Amino acid sequence: MPAETSSTSGIDQSSARPASRKECANAIRALSMDAVQKAKSGHPGAPMGMADIAEVLWHDFLQHNPTNPNWINRDRFVLSNGHGSMLIYSLLHLTGYDLPIEELQNFRQLDSKTPGHPEFGYTPGVETTTGPLGQGLANAVGMAIAERTLAAQFNRGEFNVIDHYTYVFAGDGCLMEGISHEVCSLAGTLGLGKLIVFYDDNGISIDGEVAEWFADDTPKRFEAYGWQTLEADGHDPDSIIAAIEAARANTTQPTLISCKTTIGFGSPNKAGTAATHGAPLGEDEVQATREALGWNYPPFEIPEAVYQTWEFRDKGFAAETRWKELFVRYEEEYPVHAMELIRRYRGELFNDFAHIADQYIAECNEAAADMATRQASQKCIAAFGKVLPELIGGSADLTGSNLTAWDGSLPISEDAKGNYIYYGVREFGMAAINNGIALHGGFIPYSGTFLIFMEYARNAVRMAALMKQHSIFVFTHDSIGQGEDGPTHQAVEQTCALRVTPNMSVWRPADTVETAVSWKAALMRASGPTSLVLTRQGVPHLARTEEQLQNITRGAYVLADCDGKPEVIVIATGSEVSVSLEAVKALQGEGKAVRLVSMPSTDVFDAQDADYRESVLPAAVRKRVAVEAAQADYWYKYVGLDGKVIGMTTFGESAPGKVVMEHFGFTTANIRQQIASLF
Repeated sequence: MPAETSSTSGIDQSSARPASRKECANAIRALSMDAVQKAKSGHPGAPMGMADIAEVLWHDFLQHNPTNPNWINRDRFVLSNGHGSMLIYSLLHLTGYDLPIEELQNFRQLDSKTPGHPEFGYTPGVETTTGPLGQGLANAVGMAIAERTLAAQFNRGEFNVIDHYTYVFAGDGCLMEGISHEVCSLAGTLGLGKLIVFYDDNGISIDGEVAEWFADDTPKRFEAYGWQTLEADGHDPDSIIAAIEAARANTTQPTLISCKTTIGFGSPNKAGTAATHGAPLGEDEVQATREALGWNYPPFEIPEAVYQTWEFRDKGFAAETRWKELFVRYEEEYPVHAMELIRRYRGELFNDFAHIADQYIAECNEAAADMATRQASQKCIAAFGKVLPELIGGSADLTGSNLTAWDGSLPISEDAKGNYIYYGVREFGMAAINNGIALHGGFIPYSGTFLIFMEYARNAVRMAALMKQHSIFVFTHDSIGQGEDGPTHQAVEQTCALRVTPNMSVWRPADTVETAVSWKAALMRASGPTSLVLTRQGVPHLARTEEQLQNITRGAYVLADCDGKPEVIVIATGSEVSVSLEAVKALQGEGKAVRLVSMPSTDVFDAQDADYRESVLPAAVRKRVAVEAAQADYWYKYVGLDGKVIGMTTFGESAPGKVVMEHFGFTTANIRQQIASLF
C-alpha cells in the first residue's frame, strides 16, 4: 500500500502535485532492485538503465488499457531483453494492471505472476514470452506484419479500426543473436513503418564491456536493412520524446532508436558495470542506491503521488471507449467486415468448418490418389484456404519444394492485404515471426521448410509450444527418403525431437487421406502448435473402411487386422505404412496372426481413453514391431523390450531415395523377415 506522508520524504506524498518524470522512473528502479534483492536472483541492471525510456513511452505514447489487456487495437509492447523482466512487471503494476505489489514481492517464486522471464499467459499485459534473446524482437516483427495486414484487409475509409504500433525494447544480446539479422532484414524489406525498436546501448553484457566482442556500427547495419535510425540520450526525456515522434512520423520504414544508457543507473558503486547485469545489488548497495536517487522509502513502498501519476486505467478505458465508438459506426457501415474481424480475433473457425473438412477428407478417400504427402498438403491448403481467410503462411525459400503456396496465395510484399510471406532463407526468423503473428491475433499462421531445417527454427518452434500458440509448421522431405542430397538433408532425429516437445502435436501422415485429417486437426487445435511431417516421395492411397476413416482422428488405428487375436502387432507411420502393409498382408496370407496399426500422431493417440488404446494395442500382445525411417529409440515406448524397431540409429547416405531406403532396410522383404522372427 502507498505510504503515509512523511516529512523526511524526498517526494510529496499527497496528491497535490503529480510526481516528476524522474520520480516515476525511480519508482521502476526501486521496485526492480527490491524485487531482485528479495528473490536473491534476477537482473536489476536493464530495468534501472531503461527506466527513463519506459517512463516516456508508457506515459506519453503507448495506447493500452490496464482493465482490458486484450483490447484489439492496443499498442504492443515487447521486452525482448526479457531477463530485465522487473521492468515490465513494474510498469504493469504502476499503470494499474491486475498485478498487485504482493506479486512483485513474490518475484521468481512458484505460482507467482512474476516469473523470472516474462511468460505469456502468466501475467496480464505480457504480450509474449521473452528470454531467449532476439526472439521477442522477432515476435514483434510478426505482430507488425499482422497489424499492417489486418489493417489492409479491414480498414475502410475513415474507419481505421486496426491502427496501432509495435514497440520493442532490445539489448546488445538481442542484436548479437543471428535471429535479429534475419527478422530485421525482412522488416526493412517489407517497410514495417509501425515497428519501433529501442536499442539499450549500454555497452555491457554478462561478460563485461561488449566492445571486445561486439563492435558493430549498429545504426549503419540497420540503415543497410532499410530502417530509419535515430539516436537518443536514454536518460533525457526530451531527447527520447523527439526520437519517438520522429519514429512515428515515418510510416514507410521501421525505426531503430539507439539509446545511450547506463546499466544499473543510480547504483553508486556498480552502475555501468556487469555487476548489475545478472545478480542482486546487495543490501548495502541497494541502500546506497536509494540515497543516491533520493528514494527515501522502504522496499516495495510507492508514494501516492507516484501511483497517481502512473495511473493509466482511466486513460486506457477512455482510449478503448473511443475505439469502441469508432467500431460501432464501422459495424453499421460494414457489418460483415465487423463480424469477421471479431470472429478472427476470437480465434473461432466458421461453425461449419468441421463439416467442410470432413467432406474434403471424404473426397480424398474417394479420389484414391497416389502422391507425396507434401502434394496432398498443398491441396489441403488450397481447400481450406478458400474458406479460412485467416490462414496466412509462407516458406523459407522453399515454396516450390514445401508446396506451401496455392492459387489463392497473394504475397504481402506485393499487396498489403495478402496472405503469403516469402521469408527467404530465414528458418529461425520465420518460425519466430509466425509466433508473433499468432500472438497478435486475427490469423492462423503456417510456415514451411525441410524437416532437417527444423533444427535452425528449433527454439522458436519450442517457444510456440511453450506459449501454446496456434501456429502450424509444415515440414517436408521428412526422412532418409529425401535421397541424393545426403545426410546433411536427411532428417533422422528431428521427428523425435518434435514428439518429445511438450504441447507440440505432431502428425506424420501415410497418404492423402491422413494428410487431410492432419490439416483438419492442426486448424482446429487452438491450444498449441502442430507440426506436419510430410514426404518428398510419392506414397500410395490406402483403402479404408468408414470406421477406419473416422479413427484416423484418434492418432492411431488398426489398418489391417487378422482373424482373432493378433500374435504380433506392427506399428508404422508416414511413408513406411504402405511398405509395412505389403509385408503384413504377405504374412497374413501365410496364416500368421499379424495386425498393422497406422499411427500418424503419437500424442493424439496417447491422449485417447484407455479402452481405445487397449483396443488398438492390447497390452497382452507383447510381440511388436515399429517401423519408421527415423530415430529408432522413440518407438520402444510402444514396442517394449520384447519388441523390435526398424528405424535409424545412424545418419543417412547420399543416393536416390529408393536406394537409401532399401540400404537401411525399409523394404517389404526386410520388414516381413523382422516380423516373422517374432513368431
